[in-house]
Amino acid sequence: MSVSRLSFSAKELQDLVVAWVALGVAFAIFFAGGGQRAVTAILAGGVVGPVLLSLLTAGVGFLLHEVAHKVVAVRYGQVAEFRADYGMLFLAVVTSLAGFIFAAPGAVYHRGRLTPREHGLIALAGPATNVALAVLFLPLFFVGILVGSEFVALAGSRGLMINLFLAAFNMLPFGPLDGKTVLGWSKAVFVAFFLPALALTVGAFVLGFGF
Repeated sequence: MSVSRLSFSAKELQDLVVAWVALGVAFAIFFAGGGQRAVTAILAGGVVGPVLLSLLTAGVGFLLHEVAHKVVAVRYGQVAEFRADYGMLFLAVVTSLAGFIFAAPGAVYHRGRLTPREHGLIALAGPATNVALAVLFLPLFFVGILVGSEFVALAGSRGLMINLFLAAFNMLPFGPLDGKTVLGWSKAVFVAFFLPALALTVGAFVLGFGF
């Protein structure tokens, strides 16, 4: 295994920032209920709070998921860079206006020779990062409750729910999702990660996290 130095090109940093901001706006509109009414409500109540909340929860969850892919790919000697999909980012904003959201901000593209295990670990890095973020957001929810901060509590609740969902969804073994690659490498690892992630996501939803 050759270890390369982690670095980010100017184009890559630009794409990361654009994707982060676009997702922040899209999820702010989505959580406000979508449509012109949601945009009007956000503008009337102050745009900073809702967008900041989405940047810190959905935006961070999506972007660190992709950065994790890059970090592990570079560790295995790959040339790897994130590229935003501007068309899909635009679609995320448009669908949020319709009251639902379809978010595929881009992907990390890498090249170089890989073993099935290395390929699987690169794929697993994204969902694993989302689970780690969910663990970090949970105490933030309780801190918000204790100090009486609705913003902090909602950030913790929403950050937990979004990251658990991202972990479970990306582990579905279909198409370009990470789960297909992980399953192709190791059925045991796939089952050991996917089933708990799915159970935690359903449990968090039932308990009302994220709303």
